[in-house]
Amino acid sequence: MGLALLDCPTGLAGNMLLAALLDLGVPEEVIHRPLAALGYGGAYALEITERRSAGLRGLHLEVLGGANDPPPRTWQALRRCFEQAAWPEALRSRVIAVFTLLAEAEAAVHGHAPEQVHFHEVGALDALVDVVGVCAGLSHLGIDRLESTPPPAGHGTVSTAHGTLPVPAPAVLEMARRRAIPLASAQGFPPAELTTPTGLALAACWADRFALPPAHVPRQVGVGLGSRELDRPNLLRLVLAETLTPEGATQPLRESLLVQQAQIDDATPEDLAALQDRLRQGGALEVFCQPIVMKKGRPAWLVTALVPLEAGERLRALWWRHSTSLGLREQVQQRWVLPRRALRLETPLGPVRLKQALLPDGRWRGKPEHEDLLQLAAAHDLALDQVRAVVNQALLDPGTPAASSWDDAGDAASGVTWR
Repeated sequence: MGLALLDCPTGLAGNMLLAALLDLGVPEEVIHRPLAALGYGGAYALEITERRSAGLRGLHLEVLGGANDPPPRTWQALRRCFEQAAWPEALRSRVIAVFTLLAEAEAAVHGHAPEQVHFHEVGALDALVDVVGVCAGLSHLGIDRLESTPPPAGHGTVSTAHGTLPVPAPAVLEMARRRAIPLASAQGFPPAELTTPTGLALAACWADRFALPPAHVPRQVGVGLGSRELDRPNLLRLVLAETLTPEGATQPLRESLLVQQAQIDDATPEDLAALQDRLRQGGALEVFCQPIVMKKGRPAWLVTALVPLEAGERLRALWWRHSTSLGLREQVQQRWVLPRRALRLETPLGPVRLKQALLPDGRWRGKPEHEDLLQLAAAHDLALDQVRAVVNQALLDPGTPAASSWDDAGDAASGVTWR
């Protein structure tokens, strides 16, 4: 699992994060390739220089417009470009998640639909290069877990396409509210915008949490410099690290989830079951129903889906298509999860799939798949408790072979995961 720690004591901007990735050795071609596939090959240039900020070195990056600088677009048009680009699906989903958050925040503060957000409102060409470049760079490094310190947003005012706006920028404040992101104090800083909407959107969609870093062993450090001169080094540091936990113990991970809910009183039980299946197939981590009573005493169902943040828009489309609901509630919630793994355990009765969770004290807690126990009971004409006793004994036997993954395509899991 690739772990990155983001330290942003003087704020956070997309170009600073991209510069830190380049300082870590990410080749420029990793940034240029997906942008060229999007049709922006000659639309920009990267000016990358090594500089000093208050005596500390780092890379500074500026995105320069090319001769054929593309015109501003709406988020709706830009999203279509992302969906049609010849990109890996992991990169596409990350980029869409970042721009979706940006567009929704801009739409909320300006009072119109996200699809109508104009491209200049989400940063124009430099935001496109920063977002695509950062997502491509983190993917190139194999980062699947990122933790960030709370960034200071700044104070004062900032000049934008909409005129002079207060700092924190309205979109920054809205994203922090939506994702429950802590913002560090800007006390002692001169009036300035320290955290930009693009920078916070990238961190919000990549970071598992915003807090002091865990115990770790730093392996490599990349430094990105800001353009503004402060009374201290204006930089952020991206640290590739390994976690350090006592005696093999591990800590649960806090992550953000989107909770989607609808109250439905005009669907058959078969239709409700089909809706839940569609939501699970579409990427929901869990879907469940609760009986409720609505107005006029009508019985109904409260359907709830737990959804990864990046899959929110995709799941919304499934709600509209496969349910009768006229509305959908959403809220971002935090949850703590234990690292998990899936095993195939060889027992005297046959193989059994097993799910295990790693507890904070370093012990593994496991449970056999009930369907496998039923199949073995039928195959050997045994009672279920007899099969379970054999499996439990095999679990206690250190010589019992176990593979670290399942062969089933639908349930495959390799190594330790966080869901």
